[in-house]
Amino acid sequence: MTLGTGQATCHHGEVLQGIFLDGRGEPTRGLVTLPMAEPATRAVFTPFSARAPRRVVVDPPDRAKAARAAELAVTACARRGGLVPVGGHLSVRGGAVPGLGMGSSTSDVTAAVRAVSAGLGVELPPHVVAEVAVAAEGASDPIMFGERPLLFAQRRGRVLEELGAALPELAVVGCLTGSGHPVDTLALRGTARAGDIAVYERLRAALRTAIAENDAAGLGRVCTESAILNQRVLPKDELGTLREAARSCGAVGIQVAHSGNVAGLLFDAAETDLRARIDAAVDRLGWEGLTPTRVFSTVTRTTLNTGERSWTTTFPMPSPDLI
Repeated sequence: MTLGTGQATCHHGEVLQGIFLDGRGEPTRGLVTLPMAEPATRAVFTPFSARAPRRVVVDPPDRAKAARAAELAVTACARRGGLVPVGGHLSVRGGAVPGLGMGSSTSDVTAAVRAVSAGLGVELPPHVVAEVAVAAEGASDPIMFGERPLLFAQRRGRVLEELGAALPELAVVGCLTGSGHPVDTLALRGTARAGDIAVYERLRAALRTAIAENDAAGLGRVCTESAILNQRVLPKDELGTLREAARSCGAVGIQVAHSGNVAGLLFDAAETDLRARIDAAVDRLGWEGLTPTRVFSTVTRTTLNTGERSWTTTFPMPSPDLI
């Protein structure tokens, strides 16, 4: 046993979320997230000696879900590696702002589990990390599986479908809705309607096709329809403004956090006038009072390096070190 470190990224809300059929034909809540490289959570786990109390002390203390996940990870590692369970000190730094729908809890939890795994020298596969995450959080995002587009049952912690190798390359201009107020994810309860499964299965098939054909416009249509359908779960007053901004700036669609307040305009990154479209989107969102927060790409997962203006998630004005 030794000091272990772990890291996990976040996401920018969902591409698609709804009710789908699992492999046995049972209705299951599922989602597909929009991956993003930053902000990320970084965790460090220092195991206690075998004679110390078998509990995890976390710093800062408000990362309680990460601490719970670390304790569950210790148990999982002990079972897999034939070890004596131990306690330890867990340091958690960075990560996304809670309640915005960016997977902040799952990022914290995944980083913590990876740190414990490294510290105890026992590798935990992604599906086990997902099980730990759901046990610690109640619902989880598929961050632990990496960048591949997956349809993921967030309350069961399992993959419903691998949709392809990668999303079509998109440029995303992100912003905040609802004045950036946090949302209690677990308190959201959508009301299922007759025909919902057929609608979401149609969108699932359309997304699968868009990914297979590298069709950014097709993906944009799926994202937009999913955002509209989510209005009955978490209404966004700004949805009409986002759709009009997308049309006026040549975006392929809009994307929202289905359980938070981040949103984005989606652009085909292969467009020759991409920079002009992004600049127009940034200006248009600003005029509408929706301050842009970041510009990023789904493929490079870093801020675009083609001259576009970029923002941090905290400051409304361009950050000098990112321009």
